[in-house]
Amino acid sequence: MGKLFTIIFLLISFMTQAQVRIKVVNSKTQTPLENVRVRADNGQNQVSNFSGIIAFSGSEVQTFTFFKSGFEAFSASLGVGEHVVELVEKSLNLSEITVTAFESERPLMEQSAAIALVSEQDFNRFNETSIVNSFNTKPGIRIEERATASYRISIRGSSLRAPFGVRNVKVYWNEVPFTSPDGTTALNLLDLSNIRTAEVIKGPSGSIYGAGNGGVINLYSQANPIGGRVTADFMVGDFGMSRYKLGISQQVGNGGFEASYVSQKADGYREHSAMDRQVFQLGGFFSVTDKQEIRTQLLISDLNYQIPGALNADQLAEDPTQARPGSVKQNSSISQQSVFASIGHLYRFSPKIKNSTTLYMNTNDFENPFILDYKKELGFGFGGRTKFTYDGKLAGKDLRIIAGGEYQTSLTDAQNFGNVNGAADTVRFADKLRATQGFFFQQAEWNLTEDFMLTFALSENFSSMEIDRQIDASGGATGLQTRKFDPIVVPRFALNYQFNDFSGVYGSISSGFSPPTIDEVRTNEGSLNLDLEAEKGINYEVGYRMGKGKLNLDLTAFYFILDQTITTYTNPQGVVLFRNVGSTDQKGIEAAIDYAFIRNEVTFIRDLKIGTSFTGNYFTFKDYQKGDNDFSGNALTGVPETTLVTRLDLRTKPGIYLNFTHQYVSELPLNDANTVYQDAYNLVNLRFGWAKSFAGKWELEAFAGVDNLLNESYSLGNDLNPFGGRYYQPAPTQNWYGGVKVAFLY
Repeated sequence: MGKLFTIIFLLISFMTQAQVRIKVVNSKTQTPLENVRVRADNGQNQVSNFSGIIAFSGSEVQTFTFFKSGFEAFSASLGVGEHVVELVEKSLNLSEITVTAFESERPLMEQSAAIALVSEQDFNRFNETSIVNSFNTKPGIRIEERATASYRISIRGSSLRAPFGVRNVKVYWNEVPFTSPDGTTALNLLDLSNIRTAEVIKGPSGSIYGAGNGGVINLYSQANPIGGRVTADFMVGDFGMSRYKLGISQQVGNGGFEASYVSQKADGYREHSAMDRQVFQLGGFFSVTDKQEIRTQLLISDLNYQIPGALNADQLAEDPTQARPGSVKQNSSISQQSVFASIGHLYRFSPKIKNSTTLYMNTNDFENPFILDYKKELGFGFGGRTKFTYDGKLAGKDLRIIAGGEYQTSLTDAQNFGNVNGAADTVRFADKLRATQGFFFQQAEWNLTEDFMLTFALSENFSSMEIDRQIDASGGATGLQTRKFDPIVVPRFALNYQFNDFSGVYGSISSGFSPPTIDEVRTNEGSLNLDLEAEKGINYEVGYRMGKGKLNLDLTAFYFILDQTITTYTNPQGVVLFRNVGSTDQKGIEAAIDYAFIRNEVTFIRDLKIGTSFTGNYFTFKDYQKGDNDFSGNALTGVPETTLVTRLDLRTKPGIYLNFTHQYVSELPLNDANTVYQDAYNLVNLRFGWAKSFAGKWELEAFAGVDNLLNESYSLGNDLNPFGGRYYQPAPTQNWYGGVKVAFLY
């Protein structure tokens, strides 16, 4: 009997010892974290208690993955015994943020450029139907929405030549060129769910990213799946808005996949401003070996939206919700279906050398009935980007060299018809279009000391376009016409000095160029303006960053000189045309500051943060002669001199949260003569809700909000230099929304 008790005692002792006991704490405050979901690689799932404690039985070393909302996911291999695991908050402290701008993954403090990070938290502060509000909280960035889903992006005033669409700004999505080789970007094909974070590089960045004076936007949607997650979102709002999303993320070995489907519809604030968009995304991540990774991406987008058109002052005063006369009858609208697929491969040759290569292809079916005509385009494009990265030494100092290239080409069958009551009539002209752009880039980052880094980069750029006119019903010339832009070298030189771990300064000199797009050369009335020149600019910039504890500060001053500036005007028939007008002089100040009054996972108020961003654009035409009129010295058209944004964010222990945003935009000139201005306006947005996790497996959020709380009358995207005084594209008045989100973790 004594031996039996001894055996039982030994078994109990062994079972007690054969246990992995984990205490999960906040890495900053060292306070215990409850409701942390922990997944073992044998499939077990458990949740930490109020003391942050969790225990797993077993005697073998296992890999445990830790999840908690507001904290970075973390994995660790742990064996029998007691362990303390520290989770890191998803912080926006500047000294802790890492960005991948200029193809160099470094802390933001070490980046020698003005870079704005738009995070998932920024997107979730608003209604999540578009990117507009979240991007517009950042200094130097202004996204306009002339009609529902009709975007125009201005980075430091770069929308001057974009009466519609996104031009003069290069956009990448998951490191793949999303901007077409002709320089336009169909950003509205993406739903906000296809974007988790965005990095915006302000000003010329051609040394790494090719053509473009406005800047670069790097969008990222992919995250390496950890565990499994199923989500469902639903939202409704004023003006007939509805949106739902279904998503799944699944880990498979060391990789995984994620898929989502989103449907969004709206009737619109104005007559003839409805939209309907469905987007399907499928992404995969596969860790082939320790040296190789493969990423795949598929996007299928079906977008339809109506174009109400701009109003003159009398029409605006009479009824801002009305459409421009003729828009309804002619069914002025856009229908666009697109497929975008890419594959990326990362190979590590050694700890010092690696290569990343992405290839893509896309198709585009575009149909645009307009008041004056009816356009149809069927296009196909492909391209790729590759880069080699070397981390080594030069004279005993750290040296990083990045070199590579990018190539894109597109083929489009474009036809313009007459428009009779919204239906395509007789063909007016038809073309086969080809646009090609490519460049090689090199960049060297040399740490002369531990605190001082020198960057030198340049790219060699090539671009051309071909317009093969097949039909010209007016009797004009047919045949092939080409425009090849001279190869141009675009350099960038930058310095970065760190005072300490949480503050530093930088300075840079960079040049850029931006050739005209096919839409600017080939206009809607059939003329070809092949003499249109590329814009060329040079940018001087200095900045200071500081991120310590609860305070973040980011200051930038720049001086940008642009030659051969492309501006727009409208002929008596209402066709938008383009011209080079000399040069502009652009001086600017950008500042962002935020302070976290409270950040504590124990108190009732978990987070209380206030932030402010300021943009001062002091932009003028330097040399602009138009006929007998000299507009030199006038303020740059379409650019407000001052923008001030204030944000307040509150989160409590029960899960109740509040996000408040106030945006002030000063008056802005609507024509080159500076005789017509849009009035200054104040825009207030508010979102509040409740979010909670249950049993480590369920996440639930209920929310509501209001846009334009003060019911301001304003235009978020005016027409510039229009014929007949049609300047105004009225934005929605006060409107409410609400919804729920559900996620199941398995």
